[in-house]
Amino acid sequence: MHPLIDARTLARARGNDDLVILDVRWRLTGPPGIESYRAGHLPGAVFVDLDRELAGEPGPPGRHPLPSPEAFQAAMRRAGVNSGSQVVVYDDADATAAGRAWWCLRYFHHERVRVLDGGLRAWTEAGLPLETEAPSPVPGDFEARPGGLPVLDAEGAAAVAKSGILLDARAAERYRGEIEPVDPVAGHIPGAVNAPTWGNVGVDGRFLPGRVLRERFAVLGATDAAEVGVYCGSGVTAAHEVLALALAGVPAALYVGSWSNWVADAMNPVATGF
Repeated sequence: MHPLIDARTLARARGNDDLVILDVRWRLTGPPGIESYRAGHLPGAVFVDLDRELAGEPGPPGRHPLPSPEAFQAAMRRAGVNSGSQVVVYDDADATAAGRAWWCLRYFHHERVRVLDGGLRAWTEAGLPLETEAPSPVPGDFEARPGGLPVLDAEGAAAVAKSGILLDARAAERYRGEIEPVDPVAGHIPGAVNAPTWGNVGVDGRFLPGRVLRERFAVLGATDAAEVGVYCGSGVTAAHEVLALALAGVPAALYVGSWSNWVADAMNPVATGF
């Protein structure tokens, strides 16, 4: 199944009994996504809270560690996801949050999941309606089984940085260590290559064509012939980058704890600059 779906195709699929639409709008510094959801969402969409349902409790493992299989399964069942559901996830536009939902579902072995390319913006620009009423889905039977996609821990990320290609999906100034708005230490994992997520989408928030993404990542050394890993601040935007790499035909592992986990251990080295 192709990872993306466009607004018109999704609108035509809305009558399908097996379709589940998840609104995962989220911003690092707020406001909470539920406020945007209540103001207007895709018809039938169920809100999923990224901080509480697509991640575990913050701590040394990171600001957005993996949710437990039991917690993720319960969240998806509450949202009406069945084992055979066709799930479509969306955020405001650029799949920063939707990429995390896509990744989590794939990691827990749900194959039928797609991202609405361009998100809510693409939907409204197509002249399609929104609603404010929250649905009450019938609980689903989804079973969460870890291991559907590869992951890295700190040791694995360090190894990939040495022998493969470790991409840092954060903004260049955070990678260089010039600023750090969230975590206590600025800089990057030694050997990592900067590949900000904004380079994966156009000004409309839609992903660039696969061939363009392939060229972008190839310049950085990330090809299907290399061992590729990705991290960001806390494993959210890096999941978006894993999705972009998938569109480019490049398998990649996610360092879920990312920078927030790396700097939790004072023994881990930190690099600055390029």
